[in-house]
Amino acid sequence: MSGGQEQAAGGAGEPPVTGSADGTPLGDVYDWFRRGEQLLAEGHPAAAEQLLARAAAAEPSSRSIREALARAQFDVGSYRAALESFRVVALADPSDDYAQFGWGIAAARLGDFETSVEHLALAVAMQPQVAHYQAALRQSRATLAARAGAFGPLLPGAPGYLPPQSGGRSTDSDDREDQA
Repeated sequence: MSGGQEQAAGGAGEPPVTGSADGTPLGDVYDWFRRGEQLLAEGHPAAAEQLLARAAAAEPSSRSIREALARAQFDVGSYRAALESFRVVALADPSDDYAQFGWGIAAARLGDFETSVEHLALAVAMQPQVAHYQAALRQSRATLAARAGAFGPLLPGAPGYLPPQSGGRSTDSDDREDQA
């Protein structure tokens, strides 16, 4: 080790090794991006998210970095952050079908199925042969339809079921007692 820098650890699952006291990773932004993608591919989205967030801060206009960051954020369950990252990419290039797809599935995870359907429909329109785009769109549309009552009332025990809000059974004698 020289110059106060630590050697990069090669073990899977280890956090990115820093090269300075302020926590800056070794290498340049491109190195951070490549290592972040590698961590993501190896199933370590939390470590990838940390590294890719640094890369995105250094290169905010890089759509590749932002998309990789969005994937890492989604994989760790940071759906709001993932939605925002996918949104930035999609607004920069509205024809990016994957960014539209990511925006749509992140919106679905947040319960915003109207936004989900909008962006998933765009992704499907751009790439109709992609089966997982179609499946996600069908699921979001079905959820919207179910919430609108298109399939009849929810049964007791179903997620979102609310029991009827009647004030109890009313008989003529109950009505007369209330008036007295």
